[in-house]
Amino acid sequence: MRSGPSDNLQGAARRAAGALPPLLARAERLAATVVLGEHGRRRAGIGEEFWQYRQAIPGDAAGAIDWRRSGRSDTAFVRQTEWSAAQTVTLNVDPALSMDYPEHGESKRTRAAVLACALSLLLVRGGERVGLAAPDLPPGAGRGQVDRIAGLLSGMTPHEDYCVPAMPDGRRGLLVALSDFLAPDPLLMPALDALAAQGQRVVLLQITDESEETFPFDGRTEFRSMSGALSFEAERARALRDGYRAKLAARRDMLRARSRSAGWSFATHRVQEPASRALLWLHRVIEGERR
Repeated sequence: MRSGPSDNLQGAARRAAGALPPLLARAERLAATVVLGEHGRRRAGIGEEFWQYRQAIPGDAAGAIDWRRSGRSDTAFVRQTEWSAAQTVTLNVDPALSMDYPEHGESKRTRAAVLACALSLLLVRGGERVGLAAPDLPPGAGRGQVDRIAGLLSGMTPHEDYCVPAMPDGRRGLLVALSDFLAPDPLLMPALDALAAQGQRVVLLQITDESEETFPFDGRTEFRSMSGALSFEAERARALRDGYRAKLAARRDMLRARSRSAGWSFATHRVQEPASRALLWLHRVIEGERR
């Protein structure tokens, strides 16, 4: 019996749902490693919720003094409210086929998806709004938004060998790009230039596999892209090691320099390293962006 469009859609939904619980479970465990504490996130600012009293200092306006609290002591006190301005964060999890490397063990794509979901959990728990750039998901708040993000990332079907970071049209806020940033220069450079020209605030985390850094290949070796469209056979792979590592270092130097000049943040992360280390860095950087 031939299946119709609705049958195909339901099948895709079931497959995506099947991958969703493991991804969210890992994200929950990872997010739990970053101990925030409610007090650690709170600070004085524009808002309605009472936070704390502090002693008045020279320069405080008379209208800022809480006279009822001050009347119970010999010291004047200012009533502070908690800053409640929500930040909007857009996650750009690289959808390229290159992120499926390595084919055995945890891939760069899996690590990026887990980090994105764990970061989303931390952000929405802190009252922030978070969305996706690819596939496009407008920013939202609450646990339901995290579920939507996990569902889209679990059901992602890559088509291109390499992709570049971009912010959806008309969207502002902070862009967090999780990628290997291995796209050819003619693709990557204009994308970075466009983000800088738009005045976007950007955080770049380059995710790699250890073998991409150490280049352990030797002897006769065939190198091919994840799609198989590009391939190259080397008689002595070791002879390529120094040149390859120099190009990787140059790419990182470029990303650091671009980030420095644009006021962005940049770091690297290997799949073999603890995911908690990268998550903690991401969260600290985003907190710093909010201040």
